[in-house]
Parts: sequence; structure tokens; C-alpha cells
Amino acid sequence: MSLKNDAYKIIDSAITAALPDTAVKKALQEFKFTSGKLVMVAIGKAAWSMAKAACDILGDRIHDGIVITKYHHSQGELPRVRIYEAGHPIPDDNSFAATEQAIQLVSGLTENDQVLFLISGGGSALFEKPLIPKDMLEDLTKKLLASGANIVEMNTIRKRLSAVKGGKFARLCEPAHVFSVVLSDIIGDPLDMIASGPAYPDHSTSEQALEIIRKYNIKVPEEVESLLKIETPDTITNVTTRITGSVTQLCAAAEKTCRELGYEPIVLTASLNCEAREAGSFLASIAQYHNNSAKSLAFIAGGETVVHLKGTGKGGRNQELALSSAIGISGLNNVAVFSVGSDGTDGPTDAAGGYVDSNTKQVLANKGIDIFNMLENNDAYNALKACDGLIITGPTGTNVNDLSVLLIKR
Repeated sequence: MSLKNDAYKIIDSAITAALPDTAVKKALQEFKFTSGKLVMVAIGKAAWSMAKAACDILGDRIHDGIVITKYHHSQGELPRVRIYEAGHPIPDDNSFAATEQAIQLVSGLTENDQVLFLISGGGSALFEKPLIPKDMLEDLTKKLLASGANIVEMNTIRKRLSAVKGGKFARLCEPAHVFSVVLSDIIGDPLDMIASGPAYPDHSTSEQALEIIRKYNIKVPEEVESLLKIETPDTITNVTTRITGSVTQLCAAAEKTCRELGYEPIVLTASLNCEAREAGSFLASIAQYHNNSAKSLAFIAGGETVVHLKGTGKGGRNQELALSSAIGISGLNNVAVFSVGSDGTDGPTDAAGGYVDSNTKQVLANKGIDIFNMLENNDAYNALKACDGLIITGPTGTNVNDLSVLLIKR
């Protein structure tokens, strides 16, 4: 159990370090609030935690506020704040209703008023006023998710089909000034892509949006294609933005804990961006090369992989990454791989990710479970469940990409 205990210690410390409380408070100290009305809108999986931090430091300076987060991600009432839970990764009626309330909240503000806009990953689905019918948006979102499109590609499409994305929410706040605090869940912290950039100029183009549709051979109605041809705002003049956290912070915290546990840590990248199975296979190949190492090693990768859905099983990108690595590390000397989503959810499951070790493949084989078949059916969840490999944390209150770690213990 030593390797597994180490894995959980690394996960706990990394996620704790990435919680937005301290970072949000620091960002707020950099803003100069006027005596006018201050309203707050918080969106995303970490919206409640970010809003709680803002309420703690600003108190009754906040005149009114709205939190829009994923189901089961609220942790209780906040003063003068209405809390809504909604659908993710596919928007639902609660997403639309809550967003309409946010639009009404910022309507009619004056140049003396200010909007505190707290943004975290997941905002693309949770904060939405679609320009196309709901069923059309839902169908397109499902197709993009199944195609293997990455988060930047998905948001390039989403912002053109929305009344609040791609800088449009900032325009709705005019003439009030917007103070935007962003918890980044996208590699490289592109502000126009995090939550589809509701308060930031759009750097993508209509041609890029159309190319994504062509790349994945997704058929769209004429109504959608027409909207994809319309350029989004490329200049915004009423917003001041601060980034509060990112996957780099997550990796640094994991590195520190690995060293404290006796491993020599190596951060491979904070920009992992490939098929989940490829990432798992790559980590396994590193383990094979270092199998005869005389010292304990930890290889750390942050980022966000993708899954190309072909089967009908259950799982998420982190679970699939871990399960795919189990093939290559089978039989090696005291090796483990784990991968987790920092938000505590991995795909449409209750798991944050998965853990496997040198024995996982054999344990599953003894139960008549073939890893190759489970991967082909995208059913990593049930494979990992069968070998006690699911990592379940519950909602964490943050969202800064994924953490994948290879441990070699000596």
C-alpha cells in the first residue's frame, strides 16, 4: 500500500496548493474599488470557492452576487449571493436560466459601478445564453466531445454560438468596469479560451472555427455554419484581468511533496496535450527505461489529454490514461501511475481519476478482465473499479487541469 499512500499524499497536497482562496484574496488587493455599486458574478467548477474568498475579504462591499457552478459543487449559502447549480459538460436549462439572471444583474449599471467577475474552468457549459436552439447546441457539444477535440478547439466553436462568450459578457457590462479574476484550466493560460473568454477579446477567427468543423468531419446545420462565420469582439476596453492559478502551480506542489516523500522528482511538462492512451503508454515506457534505477523517482506531467470515444463504456481521460499505462508497467519493480482531474471529476463519473501499479494487469486478468478490451470500449471506470483503482475525492473547489504522475519506489 506504500505506493498508493504516497499517491494520495501527492494528490492531496497538490490540490490543496491549487485552491483559489489565497490567490483570489491576493488578486483582489490589486484592484481599486470605487464607491459605486459592486456586483459579483462567479462561474465555473471553482465558482463557489472563489466567491467565498471574495466575500470573506470584501464583506458587505458586495451589493449583490451570483454563483453558477456544477451540480453538487456548492458548499452552502453566501451573504447577498444567489447560488445556481447547472449542467456540465453539456449546458442545461439551469445553465441558461442562471446566465439570464447574471445578465440582468449587470444590466443598467453606470460608469461608477463595477463588476467582480470570477472565472474558472467549466464556465463554458455553466455560463451560457445560446444563439441556437438548446437541442442543436447539445447535439454539437456531444459531437465535439466524442470527436477528441481539445478544449481550445471546443471553445473556438462555443463562443461563436453564444451571447455571452468571446468577450460578449464584458460588452453587456458596459459602461461599468469589470475586474476579472481567472483560475486557469487551459494550457498556456489563454484568457480568450478559459470558459470561452466571456470578458476577454477573442484571438481566434471564424476561419479557424470552420476548420475545426472540417477537421473532425462534423456536420452542422446552416444556422450554425452562419454563426461560425461571424467574427467575435477583438477589442475590450472595460476589463482588468488577473490570473490566479494554473497547472504549473499544481505540478510544483506535486514536485515538492514527491521530494519530501523521498523521490527524486522530474517535471516532464505542464503542457501535456495528446490522446490519454498515448500519455499512459509514454509514462509506461519511461518506467521501463528506469526499472533498474537504484533510487526512487517521480515523473510528473500536467495538462489535459483527450479521449476519442469509440465504445459505450464509462470513464474519463484520467482513468483511461492510468489504465493504458497498466499494460506497460505490468511486472515492473514497484511502479505505479496515477492521473487525476484537479476539480475532482473525470468525465461523466464520480471519480477524479485512476491509480494502477505493477500488479494491476494481472489482478484484472485473474478476474477475467482484459485491459485492451476495456480500453477499446472506453470502459476504464469499470476496469479500475474492479481492482480498487478509482480515485474519488469529491468536488475539490479548484480546477487547474490534470496531474499525472509515474512513481518508481526503491
